[in-house]
Amino acid sequence: MEITARTIALAVLAASGLIVGAWATPFPRSFYDDFPGFGRAWVSPSGPYNEHLVRDVGAFYLALALVAVLALLWRDRRTTLLAGAAWATFSAPHLAYHLVHLDELETFDAIGQAVTLSGTLVLALWLAVSAAQEVKP
Repeated sequence: MEITARTIALAVLAASGLIVGAWATPFPRSFYDDFPGFGRAWVSPSGPYNEHLVRDVGAFYLALALVAVLALLWRDRRTTLLAGAAWATFSAPHLAYHLVHLDELETFDAIGQAVTLSGTLVLALWLAVSAAQEVKP
């Protein structure tokens, strides 16, 4: 498989989805208390624990990871467009919510969260736009 910018972007999105999904879905309390790890906490400051909500978020991430993995495997314009559009559709409101609630976090965490969530949206938009502009075979 040739390593391209598109391959890297899809791999980053797939990894992001797998990390969050594989943690939040089977271990929701740990995810709530400890995400993103390394002694930091980005989820628990935003409100009371809700197992159902955390497991659902994990499942959403796993579904998005699957779309990115399929786009990596199939390597076609339409699947890449779908992966980018799906990730962007999720990432835009997710980022918007967290940008409004940065005051719940320490400065280091607020910056980390804003950067990582913005990066996901930028990658998703780039994938969708670049695939949409590609000449159809």
